[in-house]
Amino acid sequence: MSIRHWPSDERPREKLLARGSAALSEAELLAVLFGHGVRGKDAVALGRELLLAAGSLGALLGRPVSAWKLSGLGPAKRARLAAALELARRALAEQLRDAPQLANPRDSGAFLRARLRHLPYEVFGCLYLDNRHRVIAFEELFRGTVDGASVHPREVVRACLAHNACAVIFAHNHPSGVAEPSAADTAITRELAAALRLIGVRVLDHLVIGAGEPVSMAERGLL
Repeated sequence: MSIRHWPSDERPREKLLARGSAALSEAELLAVLFGHGVRGKDAVALGRELLLAAGSLGALLGRPVSAWKLSGLGPAKRARLAAALELARRALAEQLRDAPQLANPRDSGAFLRARLRHLPYEVFGCLYLDNRHRVIAFEELFRGTVDGASVHPREVVRACLAHNACAVIFAHNHPSGVAEPSAADTAITRELAAALRLIGVRVLDHLVIGAGEPVSMAERGLL
């Protein structure tokens, strides 16, 4: 049966408008994004099938658009999902910019995880902070393969000077999903910290982004 034949209080869009988005299941929220289902499958069933195929909502939204492969999930539906994810990332970035200051790694972890977790290649990025630890900007500095990214201290120093940063938080993703810092991660972090000390910029942390919660190298005592 098509969703338009459901009782009005059970249709995802009408339920959202009447009771708020929190009242909807993940499959129903996806159904609102899709707008309609496909032949033999309503939008909610399509959402459930997509979640089942991915394993979880986080795994689904953590994938690049090209990886959302499912019968009936055409370009328009993939584009809606990608747009929803990008809006969420930008909302996190806005919250981060408006924060009075970053007090601990968890303040920036959600934003950096949203920016980097879904990427199939390794990226090294930098969150630039002012002297009160307020966010100036985030920038992807180096991009590599799943085997690692080449990080050049001279380029990091140049970028910090360009942003007039007083402190930084580094972040890079492990496309394998395992967020455990490697010996190379520790070595380059210490090399960067030493280079930035010469220009008066503090390295507050280096977050490793994987499938779970980001790992703080500062909390591990690896800086």
